[in-house]
Amino acid sequence: MGGTGAGVGPHMKVIINPTARGGTTARQWPLIYELLRRHGIPFDHVFTERTGHAIELAKEATEAGYEVVVAVGGDGTVNEVVNGIVDEYGRGKATLGIICTGTGRDCIRSLDIPNDIGKACKLLSDRNCTNVDIGCSEYMNDGAKNRRYYINTAALGFAASVAERTNHLKKVGKTIPYLLAFGSVFAVYKAKNMAFDIDGLTRQDRLLLITINNGRYFGGGMKIAPGADTRDGFLDIITVQDVNKLRLLYNFPKLYRGTHVSHPKVGIYKAKCINVQTPQRTLLQLDGEVVGEAPASFSIVPSALKVISGGLHG
Repeated sequence: MGGTGAGVGPHMKVIINPTARGGTTARQWPLIYELLRRHGIPFDHVFTERTGHAIELAKEATEAGYEVVVAVGGDGTVNEVVNGIVDEYGRGKATLGIICTGTGRDCIRSLDIPNDIGKACKLLSDRNCTNVDIGCSEYMNDGAKNRRYYINTAALGFAASVAERTNHLKKVGKTIPYLLAFGSVFAVYKAKNMAFDIDGLTRQDRLLLITINNGRYFGGGMKIAPGADTRDGFLDIITVQDVNKLRLLYNFPKLYRGTHVSHPKVGIYKAKCINVQTPQRTLLQLDGEVVGEAPASFSIVPSALKVISGGLHG
């Protein structure tokens, strides 16, 4: 299950999700292991065995006194590790490191962490840390209220339905799951009636989606919240009203450039907290993983977590 790398000094605990990116992470691990050793990083490692296991392993690592816990996998793996290393108030008990081997890679875009495995390992040896905010979400799952933290983005509505379909396609080995999922959901999805309270300002609208962002990206590189900053103490909320599907397709490329925010059907807000109510079943995704459904509330935990990062971008 585990092993120890070369070197002396404070240890890192490296948590690997071998099934990330259709099993590619398991095949990449021997290279990552050697790169970490080459940089003289002392570490122990362990593999996840099921969904949610990284939360348990990260909790065990912090309780054992590891100063740094490294997630090796996709955005979902990072989310689980985050939830394992924070306390009940969302404050980090260890520093987060990331070697991203997943498909979406939106967390590392928002946190300025290299996509290249070699550069990501070098970054861990440099130990340059940035204090970042994290989001807190309370939502429903199987009739019970749950709380979970996220480092990058949350979304209700269309984006969550696409995430659910994407994750299903990943399990059956599709190589371009997001675009396939987008197409299949797009064909049948209908906007939902939503009421939302943003720092005391109440609104009602018929929305295709609402995203509550700490970072800028979601959906595998879409710059959904171009003004978001992981260190500003605010959530960036983007709403997309019901819009003609042909018009939506025409404007789809703007999501990757971040220029969609000028569209009259798009709303932009900055807030400390938001509550969302809807009479219809509406899924919620956090960092690309579907965790439950509305009603849901979101708040920001400022400077909650230290992350080994390449810079200070949002």
